[in-house]
Amino acid sequence: MPVRSERQGPVTTVVLSRPEVRNAVDGPTARALADAFRAFDADPDASVAVLWGEGGTFCAGADLKAVGTPDGNAVAEVNGVNDGPMGPTRLELSKPVIAAVSGHAVAGGLELALWCDLRVAEDDAVLGVFCRRWGVPLIDGGTVRLPRIVGEGRAMDLILTGRPVDAAEALAMGLVNRVVPHGTARTAAEELAARIAAFPQTCLRHDRLSARAQHGLPEQRALAEELSHGLHALSEAAEGAARFTAGAGRHGAFENDGFEKNDAFEKNGAFEKDGSENEG
Repeated sequence: MPVRSERQGPVTTVVLSRPEVRNAVDGPTARALADAFRAFDADPDASVAVLWGEGGTFCAGADLKAVGTPDGNAVAEVNGVNDGPMGPTRLELSKPVIAAVSGHAVAGGLELALWCDLRVAEDDAVLGVFCRRWGVPLIDGGTVRLPRIVGEGRAMDLILTGRPVDAAEALAMGLVNRVVPHGTARTAAEELAARIAAFPQTCLRHDRLSARAQHGLPEQRALAEELSHGLHALSEAAEGAARFTAGAGRHGAFENDGFEKNDAFEKNGAFEKDGSENEG
């Protein structure tokens, strides 16, 4: 089975399991990935997902050996389903997804990581547009999401040269959000997912959707979209204000999330106290 889902509380981990081909994605695997994330999004008890490649490689891209065969990746809409060649890359989920990057995340594998909201990479991870050397285009969102994440200049460098990017450089340019020791990406990503899942979810999901929707919008339209999303979370805001008034979560402290702080997150500045007296 090339794809499986594992649940621990509110966290769903989608495991890409084709280690014999460095987790390269063929057509059936792409469909299985898309279906797994549709199931996650529809699950009322699942709040955050992690995407992880089994066997030491996140994903080496599309399985080029399957091109031209019945197992090749679908490029265009098939039977009314408009999935990306790599699977979920054209889905707009209502909940966040974190990529847990071990080894290589290259070509279509990089595009899978870019589709995720956050990326946690091991310190020996390598990312890049390696499909440049084969003349395979980026059609799973790479030319759209990479410039939005790292800026056009850095994106053009990676897109035009196809060069490898190590974890340290990826962190410096904002391509990844956390760097953790070798062999710990899945655990670190799941811990981060559990922390995110501990927050009030209606507000978090609408803020996420607002942030994603604002690209390309005039400022006033983007502000109107932000307000529209925010109005859906007012009941949670009232509950949160009541907790704050009662003394919970002050000075940037996180209230009773049930998880210990991770050293790798601490080193990268995550979950620091901000000294705020007004917004928890």
